[in-house]
Amino acid sequence: MIIRSKSYPRAGLVGNPSDGYYGKTVAFVFRNFSAEVTLFESPEVEIQPTDRDRSVFQGIERLVRDVRMYGYYGGIRLLKAAIKRFHDLCARQNISLDARNFTLRYRSDIPHQVGLAGSSAIVTACIRALCAFYGVEIAPPTMANLVLSVEREELGISAGLQDRVAQAYETLVYMDFNRKHMEANGCGQYVSLDPKLLPPLYVAYDAELAERSDVFHNNIRERFERGEKEVVEAMTFWADLTDQVRDRLVNGEPDRIGELINANFDKRRAIYKISERNLAMIETARSVGASAKFSGSGGAIVGAYEDEAMFRRLADAFEPMNIRILKPVIG
Repeated sequence: MIIRSKSYPRAGLVGNPSDGYYGKTVAFVFRNFSAEVTLFESPEVEIQPTDRDRSVFQGIERLVRDVRMYGYYGGIRLLKAAIKRFHDLCARQNISLDARNFTLRYRSDIPHQVGLAGSSAIVTACIRALCAFYGVEIAPPTMANLVLSVEREELGISAGLQDRVAQAYETLVYMDFNRKHMEANGCGQYVSLDPKLLPPLYVAYDAELAERSDVFHNNIRERFERGEKEVVEAMTFWADLTDQVRDRLVNGEPDRIGELINANFDKRRAIYKISERNLAMIETARSVGASAKFSGSGGAIVGAYEDEAMFRRLADAFEPMNIRILKPVIG
């Protein structure tokens, strides 16, 4: 039996980065790219490397480029940590795993380190494959928590729940990370929304902006935990924006969310240090009338546009900047 499991990139439509600070967000996954894990029974447990895990290079410049793109550890550490946390979860829940072994390989064409949740997609695909292999069922909220624990607790990667929730539900999701509910239940309150409620959306990204999310988030965590007024109020502001976007979508007013998307980024710019190239992407999109904000931690943006003429203007404006644009396939 050969098992193939996929997971997809995430775009935060509104509210991020408040998901890591007891806020609210709306996010979606889109199927233009994917991370895929293939798993089949074998005599031993084996994780097969891909290009991300290479150790032979044509020259020192290629080695340096590889490190800049994928870091020092590639993707195998994600898979090893995912397998360990899956095993730990099953042990805690008294789920017996049979004695079969497996070989696991992976691939991903999700643009790397531009805020599209490519790493968590690999982990999610891996855990789904393990569930299929061993006949284990994991509910979406638990799946999201498990994937987060792989990255945060096993590997020390700074991350929030938004990405993992969207990838667990695989649709457009409204998320409320209210502190009391999180502490009482171990998860937020998640509501799937119909993607047909959305206006026309675009996603654009610049691979040259690749940067780890924990680098991008710099000292916001420290400022939040010491109660800095500007940061605490920003999280409340983003949560309120999220409710407004949800309400306008549900009430059949998708053409009115663009201003809220813009407001999300404008507040982010007020408390985060934004690179000139990231800022140029936002300003270019807005110059043709589209809304724009970061889809995640920077390097990719998401927004709404009015019609095909505006989408073509977006594509034309981004082309000389070597920025790629797409219409996300959602649902």
